[in-house]
Amino acid sequence: MDVSGIVLAGGMSRRLGREKAVEPVGGKPLITRVIDRLARVGDEVVVVVGDRRRAAALSLPDWVHIAVDIFPGNGSLGGIFTGLTRARGHWGMVVACDMPFLNTTLMRHMLSLRSGHDAVVPVVRGRPEPTHALYSKACLPYMERRLRGGDLKISRSFEGLDIRYLLQKEVDLLDPGHQSFFNVNTQEDLDKALALASLPEGRARRAARR
Repeated sequence: MDVSGIVLAGGMSRRLGREKAVEPVGGKPLITRVIDRLARVGDEVVVVVGDRRRAAALSLPDWVHIAVDIFPGNGSLGGIFTGLTRARGHWGMVVACDMPFLNTTLMRHMLSLRSGHDAVVPVVRGRPEPTHALYSKACLPYMERRLRGGDLKISRSFEGLDIRYLLQKEVDLLDPGHQSFFNVNTQEDLDKALALASLPEGRARRAARR
C-alpha cells in the first residue's frame, strides 16, 4: 500500500452554523463526495476527526478508517499529522471534507510527480494549497516539531523538506476553473456548490471561473 487518501474532518463548521460535512450536494452528503473521489486515487481512505462522537455523526462507510486527532485543537496541521501518522500508505493525498469538486485527474497528476520529493503542493493565485496536497511520511518529524512548538502555520513545516510546487499554469491545464480548491464555509458557498453540482460538467467548469 503506497497511497492513502486523507480527509480532514475535524472542523466545527462555525461559519455555516451546522455540520457542513453531511450537507447534500449533488445527491450525496458532502463528505461522501470527497471520500468517493479520494477512493479512486488511493488504496485506503482515512478520515480525521476530533473525537469518536463526531465520527458517528458523519455516518461514514464501514470501510473508511477513522483517526482521532493526536493533537486536538491544532487546526489543519494537526489533522494532516494525524492522518499521515495513521495512514498505512507512505504517501497521503490530503484534502478537506468540504471540497465537493475534487478533480481525480489533477490528483493523479500530483501522484505522478512525487518521485524524489517529500510533498507535492499546488499553488493557486500565488498561494500554496496545503489542504489539497500530497505528503510523504518524511514530513512527519517536521510537522511534529511545529505542533509541539505551537506553530500551526502549515507552510512553515515545509522548511527543510523537498517540496514539488505545482504551479498555477500546471494546475490550469487540468483544472482551469480551480474547482478542486473550492470549499464550503458559508451558506453562500453551499448555494454555489449546489448550483454547480446541478450543471453538466463543462458548464460547471465555465461557471466556476466566474
